[in-house]
Amino acid sequence: MRAPDPSVAAAICVDLDSSPTPYHAVETVRAHLEAAGFRPFAADEGPVGRWFYADGGGIIAWVVAEHHDASSPLRIVGAHTDSPNLRIKPQPDVSTLGVAQLGVEVYGGALTNSWLDRDLGLAGRVAVRSGDGVQIRLVRDDRPLLRVPQLAIHLDGEFRSSGLNLNRQRHMVPMWGLGEAVTFREYLADQLSVGADEVVSWEMMAHDLSPAGLAGLDDAFLVSSRLDNQLSCFVATRSLLDVADAPGDAIAVLALFDHEEVGSVSTTGAASPFLRRQIERIWASLEADLEATIAASSASLVISADGAHATHPNYVDRHEPDHRIALNGGPVVKINANQRYATDATSQAAFELACREAEVPVQRFVSRTDLACGSTIGPATAGELGIGVVDAGMAQLAMHSARETAGSLDPCWFQAALSVALRG
Repeated sequence: MRAPDPSVAAAICVDLDSSPTPYHAVETVRAHLEAAGFRPFAADEGPVGRWFYADGGGIIAWVVAEHHDASSPLRIVGAHTDSPNLRIKPQPDVSTLGVAQLGVEVYGGALTNSWLDRDLGLAGRVAVRSGDGVQIRLVRDDRPLLRVPQLAIHLDGEFRSSGLNLNRQRHMVPMWGLGEAVTFREYLADQLSVGADEVVSWEMMAHDLSPAGLAGLDDAFLVSSRLDNQLSCFVATRSLLDVADAPGDAIAVLALFDHEEVGSVSTTGAASPFLRRQIERIWASLEADLEATIAASSASLVISADGAHATHPNYVDRHEPDHRIALNGGPVVKINANQRYATDATSQAAFELACREAEVPVQRFVSRTDLACGSTIGPATAGELGIGVVDAGMAQLAMHSARETAGSLDPCWFQAALSVALRG
């Protein structure tokens, strides 16, 4: 078996801290790609090269080598840049009994209790008036600006009998000052050094300020915000860079989507033509005809890389008893007969053989039949592309919490398996 190596997880902590939003995650990935010689795709420069295309919270990157042609299969690793969080409303300014607050909308299936009593910063993107149009600018403020205080136990008569019950509209409104506060638009204008009337619109969100890091005895755990699913994004990026220096028979592709947590239906979501259009660009640059693209598709594979539920030691009964999943137990293949995951026997075999070649352990996840099963970009990607998909990822606990836990050894093993799979 490949020797365990926590240095990959330690390095990814820097990427996680640099990426409080999907837009910042794309910039983090772009920086890695550009440092390795990737460039925005240019059709007039020919197919061979290291290319990428970015749009908002999504980015596609690929490597075409001299030996690739129209019949070369694709090996695609897909993941998503978004995570459940608190997003600022268009008219957010609220004042309650002299407390200045910001109206937020809960994005995705957030564990809302995990956002209580935390130091929260603000980050996102803002549309600023520029001439006759708008310019999109990124904002990041790591000051502890927002806080959602929990109700004291003495004032919650139902806490001991029924636990914590949070109403997303009434109980999740963060405070950020006392007395007269600037409007949120004025705050953004100050951050961007523009006039308030130049701030047109925004997609801003709160982020937990606790840094990513290794924890536990012998640094066994990786703890951070947004492990679901930025951890997969950054491991997949490293795998693509591994392959770029030694391409295999397949054309290696990295596909990072936005909006998976809310259904993937957006211009940069997995249920859109976002990836397909870039694949069509690849095939067009290789002068592939219809028959060649059909043949290449049938020989291609997508690895939908996303977090997998580790078996929780305090809730063992919530897991399928014959499919225990361990932190630091190696990559996890996720299987669901009802197609919540897109894994089939053929795609599972391809990925498990890649794990075997990479000399890493592999685990198999199945949800309890009497509990709901989550989903991924896998089914949407399979339906959009007509290419076989395997759902695989790294085990984690506290999925959808403001702060999640994974194993510190799994990123190294997953990277090794993805690098083998991407070569074809």
